[in-house]
Amino acid sequence: MPDFLKAPFVNVLEIHPLDVLIRLCVALVLGGVVAWIYRRTRKSTEIAASFPVTLVLLSVLIAMVTQVIGDNIARAFSLVGALSIVRFRTVVRDTQDTAYVIFAVVVGMAAGANDLWVSLIGIGVVGLAAFLMMTRPGLIATSEPSFLLSLRVGLGHDLDKLLNDTLDAYLQERELMSIATARQGVSLDVTYETQLRPEGSAQELVKALNRVEGVQSVEFRRRGFDQD
Repeated sequence: MPDFLKAPFVNVLEIHPLDVLIRLCVALVLGGVVAWIYRRTRKSTEIAASFPVTLVLLSVLIAMVTQVIGDNIARAFSLVGALSIVRFRTVVRDTQDTAYVIFAVVVGMAAGANDLWVSLIGIGVVGLAAFLMMTRPGLIATSEPSFLLSLRVGLGHDLDKLLNDTLDAYLQERELMSIATARQGVSLDVTYETQLRPEGSAQELVKALNRVEGVQSVEFRRRGFDQD
């Protein structure tokens, strides 16, 4: 049997129950900070309702796992095998969300291992980086809601000449997200990410676009409600 799997590596030290409670409470607080940073650096329309809560719970659970494992290699392999059967049905929509999951895991692990300074310094550095880079290309990061405008237009029309006047009248910003052929190539499906002007009306925008010759259909929906 390899030496590194023998008993000396088994952790025989027991953690006092009060220490366990303190570490889990610290993980809870730090997980809450991770969730707060996530909410502050992401658009409200891009946040799944359960995701911030998941980050908090994940920090606490990882802190528990870290204390269960300790220095016991056998426990570590057993937990890896047990956790490998867990399957998550919800797909993480954005790579940034994946980064926050890892953030919560590391913070919980540091709290469970009683490395408080690792958690605090890590939260400070990662939080600063998240706030500095929260503005993404395309629409300017803002508290105003963004929308997806989907249009179906006849193939023989120039999109800019056909749509610019109407879109400029009702939208303060827009970004072309996708364009594709439809109806066996006789139409174009176009999607914009948009923001309404303060005085703009979604209903009036849809009516105005429907009156444009060449526009076959219009759909205007809030971003974040287009995915399950």
